[in-house]
Amino acid sequence: MRQKSAFLPTMREVPADAEAISHKWLVKGGFIRQLSAGVYSFLPLGRRVLRKVEAIVREEMERTGAQEVLLPALQPADLWQQSGRYEIYGPELVRLHDRNGREFALGPTHEEVITQLVGQEISTYRKLPVTLFQLQTKFRDERRPRSGLLRCREFVMKDAYSFDSDWEGLDKTYQAMYEAYHRIFERCGLAFRAVHADAGAIGGEGGTHEFMAVAESGEDDVVTCDSCGYAANMEKAQSLSAAQFEAMNRGAERDAGTDSRQTAMEKFHTPRMKSIDDLVAGLGIAREELIKTLIYAADGKPVAVLVRGDHSINETKVMNALGAISLTLADADTVRAVTGAGTGFAGPAGLTIPLLVDVEVSRMRSGVAGANETDYHVRNVVPGRDFPLARTGDFRNIEVGDCCPSCENGKLQTTRGIEIGHVFKLGTKYSEKLGAQFVGADGETKPIIMGCYGIGVSRLLSAIIEQHHDENGMIWPSSVAPFDVHVIPVSLHDAQQVEAAERLYACLTDAGFDVLLDDRDERPGVKLKDSDLIGIPVRIVVGKGIADGEIEWKERSEGAAQRKAVSDVLHGVTAVLRDRS
Repeated sequence: MRQKSAFLPTMREVPADAEAISHKWLVKGGFIRQLSAGVYSFLPLGRRVLRKVEAIVREEMERTGAQEVLLPALQPADLWQQSGRYEIYGPELVRLHDRNGREFALGPTHEEVITQLVGQEISTYRKLPVTLFQLQTKFRDERRPRSGLLRCREFVMKDAYSFDSDWEGLDKTYQAMYEAYHRIFERCGLAFRAVHADAGAIGGEGGTHEFMAVAESGEDDVVTCDSCGYAANMEKAQSLSAAQFEAMNRGAERDAGTDSRQTAMEKFHTPRMKSIDDLVAGLGIAREELIKTLIYAADGKPVAVLVRGDHSINETKVMNALGAISLTLADADTVRAVTGAGTGFAGPAGLTIPLLVDVEVSRMRSGVAGANETDYHVRNVVPGRDFPLARTGDFRNIEVGDCCPSCENGKLQTTRGIEIGHVFKLGTKYSEKLGAQFVGADGETKPIIMGCYGIGVSRLLSAIIEQHHDENGMIWPSSVAPFDVHVIPVSLHDAQQVEAAERLYACLTDAGFDVLLDDRDERPGVKLKDSDLIGIPVRIVVGKGIADGEIEWKERSEGAAQRKAVSDVLHGVTAVLRDRS
C-alpha cells in the first residue's frame, strides 16, 4: 500500500475522551473512529489488524474440527423468553419491534438461535458430536461504554457451540477448545491466564473458565496463588478449600451460643456513625470486630448479608447461593421497613428476613453490629446465639494474603486483567428449554449436551496494545500487525532514494510481505513519528546512506536503529518475521 493515497488519518494530539492507552493509540493512529458512545468504525489499518486476528481465530477453530456458520443478528424475542434469559439480560438487551409489532432483539450472543437450529436438524446420536462457530457483530446496550474497544455497544465476537450426546463427549470438546484458546492468544502475542470463573448470564451446569490478558488497565481482578497454579476471577475466588470450609462450619455450629458466661448484648448510642469507618474512628475498635449487615433486594425480596467489617460482600456468590436473577442494594424505604431504622444501623439480631452469614462471621466470638434503631449499635453480639447460622457460606471477596484453597500453603494475590475469552459447559440448560433432543443408541430421547466458547475479537486489539506499546505508540506483534514492513524514503526530491525505496517495496511485496510505502512529501520527522505511532514491526528508512548501498533498519520492538546493507534487507525481514504464526 502507498501511504500517499491511503486512508490513514493519524492525529497529532491525544483524544480528550481517551481513557485507556489502547483507546488513545487506536484513535490517534487512525485505526478506529467513534460514531457514537460505544460504537466505532474500523478504518483500513484497524480492519487489517482485525482480519489478521480473525484469521488466527478461524484457523484454530477449524483445527479443532469446528465448522463455520453465520447466524442472524436479529433474533425473535420469544426465543429469549423461552430460554428464560429475556429478563436476566435486562436493559443490556437491545430490543426493537418490526412493522407488525413483533418484538426482536439484536443478539449479544447466540445460544438460543443455534440451539433451535441444531434442534431442528439433528435428531439422532449418529449426527453427534458437532461444533459450530461464527465471527459476527454483537450488540449490548452497555450502561457506560468506555475505554474504546474494551467496552462497546457493538463489537465483533467469535462464538462457538458444541453439541454432544454425553458429558464425556463435552469434556473432550471443552478441553479441545481450552487448548485452542491457548494457541490463539499465544499467536496474538498476549500474556494471559485461564482462571476459574462464574457463568453469569450464560449459565450452565458444568465448569467455566475465563481467559484474562494481564494488564493494569483491566477492569477485572484476577486472583492467583504465589505457590501453585490456582487462578480465579474475583467473582469465583475462594480462600478456603471445601474441607476447610466444612470444618469451619462444623466448628461454628458446635461453638454457637455454648458459652453461657458470654456477656449479654448491650445497646449503646452511636449518633451519626453510619459507616464502618465512622465506627472504627468513633469507637476505637478494629474493623474485624464489626459485623457488617447489608440489606439487599434479591429478585425484589429483601435479604440480609453479613460479613466481617474488614471484608466486602461478593454479590455474585450471594446471587448464586440464592438462585437469584437480580441483586441490588435495598433502597432507604426498604431498609427502614425491614429494620425499623435508617440506613447504616442494620444488624442481624431480631431480623425476620433471610440471613446469609459469611463463614468468617460465624467464627467470631462476638462483635459489634447495628441495633436496628437509628443512631444505635449493639456490642457483644454472638453468632448462633443472637442470630441464626442456618445459611452460612462463602459470601465475601478474597483479600490479598488469604490462604490458597488449592495448595493451602500459598497466599493469594491479585492482578488486573482484561477478559478476552470465556468457555462454558452448558449441559442441558438450553437444549431442554428449546427442545434440542436426540434419540440415543438405546432408543431413548434425551436433551443434547452443550458447551459454548466465546472470544471478544475486536476487544483483542485493545488487549494487545495494552501489553504492547511505548510512549511513542503501538508495537504490534508480527502475527497481527497491519503491515510487516514500513519503507520510508527521507526525501522524494532525491531520485536515488525514491528509486531504492521503490525497488525495496517491489522486492518485499513480491516475496509475500505486506509493505507500506510512505510516498508522502512530508518532513522526515513527521514520517518517523507516524511510523512509530502505527507500530509496524520493521521500519526501513532510505536516506543519504543509499549512495553507499545502506539503509537505516529499525525493529519497532527494539530501541535503536542500525545501518544495514540493502542487499541484506530481504534476508533480515525474513529472519524477523519467519516465526510469525
